Amino acid sequence: MKKILWILGMVVWAGLAQAVEPSEVMSDPVLEDRARSISQGLRCLQCRNESIDESNAGIAKDLRILVRRRLVEGDSDTEIMDYIVARYGEYVLLRPNGLGINLVLWMAGPLLFLIALACLLSVQRRSKRSISTQALTKEEESEINNILSSGS
Repeated sequence: MKKILWILGMVVWAGLAQAVEPSEVMSDPVLEDRARSISQGLRCLQCRNESIDESNAGIAKDLRILVRRRLVEGDSDTEIMDYIVARYGEYVLLRPNGLGINLVLWMAGPLLFLIALACLLSVQRRSKRSISTQALTKEEESEINNILSSGS
């Protein structure tokens, strides 16, 4: 029973562990806070929906080190983000801006839905128009009556 509790405790502790390694932590707490804030907004290129702050992947570690190096060099947060976006593309942002191609991508879904809805309504209206009932002619009625009377 003790082994099970010990293993369970280790699993819980491992889940709570941060990806930022002690060797990466900066001595200046203000710069470290800025680095954490920037790295929480950047996507790990390997893990997809994790920030580089949470990811243990090698590329995430490299990006964390790059962010910290640029902070030490005196770059602003915006300059660091611009540098990383220029190097890896907008995909690296966890919250991409809503301009340019991103605006097209965000609007494409609702726009295509509205176009499909308009097409569906158009087809439905056309089918209602084409279904029109006409009265039978005298010849058609007599033919139907002949067929019915011969069958019985």
